[in-house]
Amino acid sequence: MIQITENAANQIQKMLIKRALGETGLRIGVKAGGCSGFEYIFRWEQSPKDTDVVCEGPVGAKVFVDPKSLRLLEGTVLDYDTSLLSKGFIFNNPNAKSTCGCGVSFSV
Repeated sequence: MIQITENAANQIQKMLIKRALGETGLRIGVKAGGCSGFEYIFRWEQSPKDTDVVCEGPVGAKVFVDPKSLRLLEGTVLDYDTSLLSKGFIFNNPNAKSTCGCGVSFSV
């Protein structure tokens, strides 16, 4: 499973309300690419697919993950950074052996 911090959950809910397009959750996944071999992907979706794992966090935030991506994301903590230097979702992925400076690409 993926753990969603309170900061990430609040941001997910805030963005869903702002978009007002009927989406109910954030899809996260992994695809081959980036400078380290794999990269994280994000997409807003109205509902999970039948094979998805649905991870629920505080304030009703939902993250949808396909089974293939979950193998590389198992145990990950999804957070949201609001520091002056950066703003965005952060993956604390215990399966990543290394990450690139951008924080979006990793290797296993």
